[in-house]
Amino acid sequence: MGASAIDISGKNTAAEYPSVEELKQRLIIPEVGFTPAPEVPQPNVFPIEWRVETPKLAEIYERAKREGFNPSAIPWDTLDPSAYTADERIAMMYWWALLSNFDSSGPAVFGRAMIHAFETHQEDPVRKCFFSITRDETNHEECCQRAIQRLVPNGPQGFAPKTELERAALNNIDWLYHNGGRYWTGFNNAVGKYPLAVLFTSFMLGEVASSTLFHGMARATRHPVFEQVFRSIGRDESRHLQICITLLEKEWPGLSDEYRAFVTKQLRAGFVFLSMVLWEPPPMFWQLPDYFLDNHRVLLDIARRAGLGILRVDEQAENWRIAIAKVRKLLERWRIEFPAIPELDIEGVDVGDISDADIIPVF
Repeated sequence: MGASAIDISGKNTAAEYPSVEELKQRLIIPEVGFTPAPEVPQPNVFPIEWRVETPKLAEIYERAKREGFNPSAIPWDTLDPSAYTADERIAMMYWWALLSNFDSSGPAVFGRAMIHAFETHQEDPVRKCFFSITRDETNHEECCQRAIQRLVPNGPQGFAPKTELERAALNNIDWLYHNGGRYWTGFNNAVGKYPLAVLFTSFMLGEVASSTLFHGMARATRHPVFEQVFRSIGRDESRHLQICITLLEKEWPGLSDEYRAFVTKQLRAGFVFLSMVLWEPPPMFWQLPDYFLDNHRVLLDIARRAGLGILRVDEQAENWRIAIAKVRKLLERWRIEFPAIPELDIEGVDVGDISDADIIPVF
């Protein structure tokens, strides 16, 4: 067989090449030494590195690869729309559209956060964990998409409403997405301005509340498809919480007093923003018509009666109180004050009103 031939296995053998010593003789070594490559202007994803400072994050990433679920494997065909009335279908679709206001922005939010982590040369497990959350959030978005299309084809905004309930649902969804767009603009403008310890504090607050909420919904729903979805999402949210706490415990000790105060305000902003899906929206940040909340409650009550698994308002409020107590205990270790949450009669620091510029955390 000639030197340039390839055997039938498709693999060349070492004997077909010159020896290593012969190849090394072809190297060009300048007498004055090699010319140093210019330093890469930062921020930039180069130079590439795989630094590991927090082994626990690497372990969580390995778990994410094992625990991830496939929305396509869920038996969506067993979710029979004809088992529900038209009012029940539109109400349940509305709740999934409400969830999508948060989960459908998740892939873009964490995709941007992952790129930011590459550009600022965060350790390798941080970047990989952000990738795993991006993938998880894409799965959550797909679950919203599949549930909505199963219940109301062309929902959430492409269907033609025929009843007052359907018109009310569509109008509310339009307003939800309007406010979601405002959040994205704020996050997009802030992601490069603040350290991860600021951006992710509100994410931790939301993950504490949502991980228990979805497990509660899995127990409360009367349909096995919804139960499987809620359990899968709840497991993901619990893992996201571990990522977040591990990351923040690494970042919090170096926070300046100015950033500590900003974290306090971000916790309040996180409560205000996430209460739309985890409870009821406080009368700040949200730009909504006067009738929105009344129609919102009607739609959720119908979906609750249909067996979707939505917790009662008092149960959601208690879920928030438990989550806040857990987060507050963590913050005390790092001398970060907790904001007052008057809606739940929780005392703390008064951070004033919450504006568009304040709603910047990662969710």
